Amino acid sequence: MAAQAPARVGYLGPAGTFTEEALLASALPGAVEPVAQATIYDAILALRHGEVEWTIAPIENSLDGSVSVTLDLLADDDGDLEIVGEAQLRVRHSLLAAAPVELAQVETVLTHPQVPGQCLRFLRGELASARVQPAASTADAVRRVVERGDPRVAAIGTQLAAEIYGATVLREGIEDRRDNETRFVWLARAGERVRSGEPPLAAAGARFKTSIVFWGAGAESPGWLVRCLREFADREINLTKIESRPRRERLGHYMFFADASGCGDDAPVAEAIDGLRAICEQVRVLGSYPTAASPATGPGAGS
Repeated sequence: MAAQAPARVGYLGPAGTFTEEALLASALPGAVEPVAQATIYDAILALRHGEVEWTIAPIENSLDGSVSVTLDLLADDDGDLEIVGEAQLRVRHSLLAAAPVELAQVETVLTHPQVPGQCLRFLRGELASARVQPAASTADAVRRVVERGDPRVAAIGTQLAAEIYGATVLREGIEDRRDNETRFVWLARAGERVRSGEPPLAAAGARFKTSIVFWGAGAESPGWLVRCLREFADREINLTKIESRPRRERLGHYMFFADASGCGDDAPVAEAIDGLRAICEQVRVLGSYPTAASPATGPGAGS
């Protein structure tokens, strides 16, 4: 009997990104074939087009907050994505260059847009005069810096990327806090879980989490959000996360993302969601899945 081929999993590439580290740290050894994509959007698009079986994407960082592109793609009108697992990664950032150089010579820093907010003390303190410019990913930033070979340009990325692309590590551990963590979600096409089975995760926590997004015309009424949240509070369901995002319609119109403790099949959670549907214009369950095991630690660790 032929061995089963590794599952193709899309991620924000190129090789050496934090997302690749999270993928490899959370998957069963040898069970996946990482498929690099240029952006988070492209990684999710590859899933929608059936080019990969799963995609892993960053969704929030403990210092810089949520990754808006992931949230917006989960909540868009297609409604064809499902969160089927999660992973957490301890995040360590390094300042990298093509060759040894004094920090005073660095005029430009390339990195993913999610990263500067995690390294503000270092950037404002030791690189206060340097411009920070966006790159598609941290690994892309490192690759570009090495290819240019300009001593005035550095990148913030992983030590893994430094090894892959031959960069010099100027400074390690430049994140604001040592407990910096990024949470990633494993995504599948809605309904595919039945045919494809569970994602090839190495470990998961014992508890479940249910992620939802909701909105409604009643949001303009006093107390509407309180009534929504009471559906969970009255059933003693803990909300581990809640935040708003613009609905990209008129100013002042928002959608609300929430993570509730418990499985969507549990009676209290199911009843709370049903109660929410009586109040809201739209309620969408984004996924019900095991919580992440303890945060993994890679040689680096975000985007």
